Amino acid sequence: MPTVTYIEADGREHIVTVKSGTSARDAALNNNVPNLDGDCGGVCACATCHVYFDERWIKKIGTAPPESAEESLLQFVEDCRDSSRLACQIVITDDLDGLVLRLPAGQH
Repeated sequence: MPTVTYIEADGREHIVTVKSGTSARDAALNNNVPNLDGDCGGVCACATCHVYFDERWIKKIGTAPPESAEESLLQFVEDCRDSSRLACQIVITDDLDGLVLRLPAGQH
């Protein structure tokens, strides 16, 4: 099973083992990773699961698709970056073993 490392804004790391096919949002919530809310239940409607991916993963997870609900929601998050994604839209696969996701200082 793949592992994902979530890094809080203060640098604390949470390494979790994830069943392939699980969203990065659900993986975080199921493993009690703090500071990732996912209030909408993972249906891409709230942006409270905002994360930043490390640049080396861009070819494997990509950016939010143009004109998608995810891209629209990311326009409203604080400190949106080129590496911003919504964790509910990242499906963990075996190819993502070792993925690193950074959490913003807050989810709004």
